Amino acid sequence: MSDHDGVYPFPAVMQTRTIETNGASIHVRVGGHGPAVVMLHGFGTTGDMWGHLATALIEDHMIVVPDLRGLGLSSKPDGGYDKKNQAADVVGVLDALDVRTAELVTHDIGIMVGFAVAAAHRERVSRWVAIDAPLPGVGPWDQIKLNPAMWHFGFGGQDMERLVAGRERIYLDRFWNELSRDRRRFDEAKRQHYAALYAQPGAMRAGFAQFLAFSQDAIDNSTFLTQGKLQMPVLGLGGEATFGPMIGGVMRCVADNVEDAIIPDCGHWITEEQPAATTKLVVDFLQRRS
Repeated sequence: MSDHDGVYPFPAVMQTRTIETNGASIHVRVGGHGPAVVMLHGFGTTGDMWGHLATALIEDHMIVVPDLRGLGLSSKPDGGYDKKNQAADVVGVLDALDVRTAELVTHDIGIMVGFAVAAAHRERVSRWVAIDAPLPGVGPWDQIKLNPAMWHFGFGGQDMERLVAGRERIYLDRFWNELSRDRRRFDEAKRQHYAALYAQPGAMRAGFAQFLAFSQDAIDNSTFLTQGKLQMPVLGLGGEATFGPMIGGVMRCVADNVEDAIIPDCGHWITEEQPAATTKLVVDFLQRRS
């Protein structure tokens, strides 16, 4: 599996649907048969990031790839961006597709939504892959949020929206550049694709809202942890140049059955920087049945 200029396409057998649930219209790519795998993206991308992995799994899995509330081609409501509420979006999608249990593959903000799904609906998640992001209020969160590189956690509001309007590409380039091991791997075609999606009306407001909800997410995560750690198998993956070995420590704060791995020569954008290595690790983990 080699690098690919632009967004890697999904298998032709996959279709797109719009599912109305929990006060939002969620854009979903779906296809295949077998155990369901739900793939959740983060900020700076959309569900389009998962083309490589969907291609590798489509022969023996049902692939479900939503755009998170407010991002991509999903609707952009005024509120509801706390991750507990977005977990309800995901469960609503599963219900609409008649999926009772699923495996989760999650990146960035998707990790936070995925944890809320797994913690609030434990019987519905059989495995969880968490890739390169922390959880609000968990483990080294205080040190992470005080890192000067995390300035955007509190960035939002009407004035910030006005500053970024028409300059979405400039704003996003900083994330793609600074969180990459080699910024050239997040190529120009990918940047144009995602910048256009984030330039849609309301998209940057929704993106800011994902971060501004972190204080509520931390409260909700503390409540989830009072119910005990997760028991399903969990794989934590960290990019060597970004979250790295910290991902295992964070996951062990919330789950008992954890393994972790570092993706070499990789930053945060794992499916853009190291698609083959990322896909192999995830596929090997999901294909285990014990």
